[in-house]
Amino acid sequence: MGSPKAAEESLGGDAAPAGALTAISSELIVRQRAERATEVKREVKRLFGTGRAYRIGAGDIVNIVVWGHPEMALTPATSNRSTGSSSQADVGNGYNVNPDGVIQFPFLGPVKIAGLTENQARELLTNRIAKYIRDPQLTVRVQAYRHDRVYIDGEVRVPGLQTMDDVPMTLPEAINRAGGFTPQADRSSVILTRKNISTEINLPQLTRLGVNPNRILLAGGDLLRVVNRDESKIFVLGEVTVPRALQMRDGRLSLTEALGEAGGASQLTSNPRQIYVIRKVPHDKDEGEEKAEIYHLDAGTPTAFMLANDFELKARDVVFIDAAPVVRWNRVISNVLPSYNTLFVNTRNTTR
Repeated sequence: MGSPKAAEESLGGDAAPAGALTAISSELIVRQRAERATEVKREVKRLFGTGRAYRIGAGDIVNIVVWGHPEMALTPATSNRSTGSSSQADVGNGYNVNPDGVIQFPFLGPVKIAGLTENQARELLTNRIAKYIRDPQLTVRVQAYRHDRVYIDGEVRVPGLQTMDDVPMTLPEAINRAGGFTPQADRSSVILTRKNISTEINLPQLTRLGVNPNRILLAGGDLLRVVNRDESKIFVLGEVTVPRALQMRDGRLSLTEALGEAGGASQLTSNPRQIYVIRKVPHDKDEGEEKAEIYHLDAGTPTAFMLANDFELKARDVVFIDAAPVVRWNRVISNVLPSYNTLFVNTRNTTR
């Protein structure tokens, strides 16, 4: 295999400082495998939760029935035409929870029920109304859920607001409510933003680790965005048969696969000993100039592609194959000769 020094010289000497290149070797592959995720990331684990009873919030419509006391209903009880009797169950009794979490209830006036479950609200109202009604029997249920909402954007079929109800909303359920993924969705890059903190979720990776994505519960105010596959492309350039941009498959693509999709290295013009992977390095805004990692593969022998098959690319990587020295020379000559011929002809005309 070629040395990093030779590769640096191929890239242009001073343009590639010592240590800028990392050879793609068996040691590097072993190190990458060790760094590969074997458990769920800590920031994703923070999103795990268990379902709990729905808590009433501002904007919800709450149905409250005091059995045996139709006069406390917001609307008159409906009458049964055949018997002439009224049915309390037919009464539409919806109380709007105002922005302060308060409802206006007969005899009691303003009562704050925001933050309570249905059972807790029932107990509170029962205890208070007992001062006016002997042994009151109440039923409390949320008639319309309007408090907690999540926004789903990106590569789903029906983006927009989704209202949360008494069934805890998991990540897969939220995507299902939005019509599911579009064909251009990148399942390996689902971004959940909560309280201005964004967390990237790799659904195929969770499945490979044996983790059920239903463990991720959404909360009111969450923003869920499914990234387009075009945002995580791989670019194959240089002396390949068909230079192109490639889409990753569920966030994974090996160097061999990328070269194969581009038709492989050109047999006429490429230098298989000089294959590079250029990767942008995350950096702080205060650091100024952006940096890159450059990986070098010497594919002078077919067995080198075994290493390439195990080398996993990352989103926005650039794969570049350098030209053979003789091709470089021919290109220089083809550019120099027309200029030389023009100069020679002009010189001859001047001397005449």
